[in-house]
Amino acid sequence: MPKIAVYPGTFDPITHGHTDLVRRALHVFDQVVVGIAASPQKAPVFNLPERVDLANKVFEDLDNVKVCGFDGLLVEFARNKGAVAVLRGLRAVSDFEFEFQLASINRHLDPTLESIFLTPAEQFSFISSSIVREVASLGGEISKFVHPEVELALKAKFAK
Repeated sequence: MPKIAVYPGTFDPITHGHTDLVRRALHVFDQVVVGIAASPQKAPVFNLPERVDLANKVFEDLDNVKVCGFDGLLVEFARNKGAVAVLRGLRAVSDFEFEFQLASINRHLDPTLESIFLTPAEQFSFISSSIVREVASLGGEISKFVHPEVELALKAKFAK
């Protein structure tokens, strides 16, 4: 039976930090499901279908990565995908407390679902979606932080 992990997030936009974690997770898991949360309370720049489309373009070269949008409890989404683990990225110590709380509540909701924490490669450790969005909104150079398709989409979004 394949070992499947879910990597959840808003991915608004998906960055090289996100893709780095997914690619490295494939050394441990047979398949990674990138679960893109609807997260309307976060007022994302891209709607859910746009984020799913961009992530599909970013991962089109990897057959063992699946991209799906979801709305609802992460543990239910992970269970429906047959996942044994939830992947979470830790960029800095400041991320740990929140991620630890999420892992604890998820363990209470589904004790069979493990939480796996990965740190990004050093060259991606400072990249966050919110910083990339802000730089893009101000017309800054973002090509070093995101896939070319994401860069084009952000430029188009902020040109309006």
